Amino acid sequence: MVEPGYHKRAAMASILDPYKDQLTNWMKADSHRPKQERRDIKAMFQAIRAMGYGGSRGPVYEFCKRWRDEQANAPRHTGFVPMRFELGEAFQFDWSCEYAFVAGLRRRLEVAHLKLAASRAFVLVAYYSQSHEMLFDAHARAFAILGGIPKRGIYDNMKTAVDKVGTGKQRSINARFEAMTGHYLFEAGFCNRAAGWEKGIVEKNVQDRRHSIWREAGERRWSNLEELNVWLVGACRASWAELPHPEWRELTVADLLQDEQAHLMPCPSAFDGYLEQPLRVSATALIHYQRNRYSVPCEWVNSVVSLRAYPDHLLAVGPDGSSVRLARRFERDQTCYDWTHYISLIERKPGALRNGAPFKSMPEPLQELQRQLLKHPGGDRAMAQVLSAVTLHGLEAVQVAVELALQAGRVSAEHVLNVLLRLKEQRPGIESAHTALTLTEPPQANVQRYDWLRASQEASQEVDHAQ
Repeated sequence: MVEPGYHKRAAMASILDPYKDQLTNWMKADSHRPKQERRDIKAMFQAIRAMGYGGSRGPVYEFCKRWRDEQANAPRHTGFVPMRFELGEAFQFDWSCEYAFVAGLRRRLEVAHLKLAASRAFVLVAYYSQSHEMLFDAHARAFAILGGIPKRGIYDNMKTAVDKVGTGKQRSINARFEAMTGHYLFEAGFCNRAAGWEKGIVEKNVQDRRHSIWREAGERRWSNLEELNVWLVGACRASWAELPHPEWRELTVADLLQDEQAHLMPCPSAFDGYLEQPLRVSATALIHYQRNRYSVPCEWVNSVVSLRAYPDHLLAVGPDGSSVRLARRFERDQTCYDWTHYISLIERKPGALRNGAPFKSMPEPLQELQRQLLKHPGGDRAMAQVLSAVTLHGLEAVQVAVELALQAGRVSAEHVLNVLLRLKEQRPGIESAHTALTLTEPPQANVQRYDWLRASQEASQEVDHAQ
């Protein structure tokens, strides 16, 4: 009896075989890219179709999914050394990208995380960017909240701290960053390339806080960034009191922080962490900074000023040494005017008042005065006279004088200036004299005492007359 033989069917060639190497290379390259830059399977399917693949998408999806599952289940041979820090020894710093509703808009925020390596106390501060002035302000806030400064800080190779990464541990440190470390007297250490585990404490803090504190912050509505940062400080302190320490489970983070504060260096005055650069003032008294324009005093036209950038404002220093503070804007293509910067120019060119863009932001009483004055010939020159009084007497006094003139119904520059002078001439009331003497017996009202004094005076006059 001949037993039936079973022959294994030879594997059939697939139409996808010529493209498997290309798909594998694409997926290997994507594994080294950030997640938001990786291609999905649909994009790779369309790419090989453009190269001549004539099959369906099913085999492509199956091959890519099987390859990724094999990579995910492959054994990892990289080992890590557990790390332990003494009290007051080091802190770790990192940035994260988060989103929140600020001033009615959903904005992308850069959140600074500074965490003590021993006690695990952490501080979160939100900004609109990761520039130098934000980095310096985050350190100043965190050190003040934590109550001291550790001896060492651990960072990755961020551009605001490292200008150039050399071989091994060689780093070309940014000059402004080095000035900050010298001010606070701590040593800066930097991780190796692609070695985030060297600051794994703060890396884990980013993920943990994203699922706890930041989830609640993203659901709320904030009027401005400072309000959000005040809330973040309170949320961090509340977390310290609730979270157990990972090494001493019977103690909270707040308990360990109390012990670590005794080992921290005291906080000096905050580092003046501004970023300075020279800018030329345009013919319209504007300076350009980060795709926005800001007005400065018109006396600085066509001159070079020094602009110092802080997290919430800009400080422009003119050629004469005087300075003006400007509210910083983080939107793009914005023009921020201050109409008081153009007063001296209006004195020479009063006709520009009628359509001058900066003067659209004047207080409402001044705008109403302008509308009424411009109805008459020479109204622009009269309005310029009123505005010139702002530099001498201040905006508040001029605004009160304008309101009184409008209430009286006499709209003229002479009347406004007359009211302003009368307000300035009013003398303040006489202040009561202060003395250290106190009365042991308070005075009492006694009208009979006057009659007694009068009777005694008349009696003495009669005696003198008889003599």
